[in-house]
Amino acid sequence: MNSPSVTTLTPLIRNIVPPSEEWRMRARLHLDTLTKPLGSLGRLEDLAAQMLAIRQEEFAAPVGKAVYIFAADHGITAEGVSAYPREVTYQMVLNFLKKGAAINVLARLHGVQLHVVDVGVDGDLHGAEGLVHRKVCQGSRNMLHEAAMTEEQLTRALNVGIELAGEASSAGQMLIAIGEMGIGNTTSASAITCSLTGSPASLATGRGTGVGTEAHTHKTRIVQAVVDKHFRGAAPSGLDILRCVGGLEIAAMTGMILSAARHKLITVVDGFISAAAAALAVAIEPNVQGYLVAGHRSEEPGHQILLDYLKLSPILTLSMRLGEGTGAVLAMPILESAICLYTQMATFDSAGVSGASA
Repeated sequence: MNSPSVTTLTPLIRNIVPPSEEWRMRARLHLDTLTKPLGSLGRLEDLAAQMLAIRQEEFAAPVGKAVYIFAADHGITAEGVSAYPREVTYQMVLNFLKKGAAINVLARLHGVQLHVVDVGVDGDLHGAEGLVHRKVCQGSRNMLHEAAMTEEQLTRALNVGIELAGEASSAGQMLIAIGEMGIGNTTSASAITCSLTGSPASLATGRGTGVGTEAHTHKTRIVQAVVDKHFRGAAPSGLDILRCVGGLEIAAMTGMILSAARHKLITVVDGFISAAAAALAVAIEPNVQGYLVAGHRSEEPGHQILLDYLKLSPILTLSMRLGEGTGAVLAMPILESAICLYTQMATFDSAGVSGASA
């Protein structure tokens, strides 16, 4: 008998197909007619071809762009794995709503619509203006002692992301960035990384919000203990990993990434936690991989492990480890540049320029 989360996802993933190779080839042929040496725009050409393969239509202007910040608390913070107290999740959500965070500045600068989603913040945000209210519960459980979420909580969190991706598609968005806020969520992402890739906790666990050496050693032990508790000798499914060692915001991001692929949206993955959600989405349905772009590579060591797992090369490497969707939004102007070059450059024929002779 299928679990509720499997029942929820089955009709969705059934309709996720790989990006069109026919459209990718069409894009490559057009790029080769533009007034430039062949391949001289480097990865911009790869990105333009990927985006055309995803959208399967000529690009429309202006490009619809949005960033979604999913916020939730984590029960694992009771084990002292973060440099900041749990209350910071709630406080930072208020900061987002007051437009005082880094992501607010970047989203405003680059014309990206910002949506802040409460999936599981341990605090009363009732009536908070501008917030997308989708709270499942007051944070995940302590995964060192029990599964982070019940099956019902997992299903509800997945549905938050699924529904929001549908709304983004209906609103005409084309590029969506996935961000998060949740004290303790690098511990969850590290456990996900170990469970998916087989990496030891010592390689997948970073300093998160900036814990010291002794605290980092403690955090690494906790991550390994969590993985051993839930998956010793087992080969878990993506949904099992998500339920046992994930978080409500990671589940919502996973649901959104899956649904975005179904709607042929381009998902720009942010840092470590976003990559954990993307990796889970690909584990659930491998066809999702072609719809992903890695905005940047963070300083968290587990992020590179996940990028390798996803076979993604980051657009930017800026030594960032902030989260919030900041690295993904910073990459959006690069993606938009690739689109504009594809659509606005003259061809050799239209410009009356002679092509290469050899």
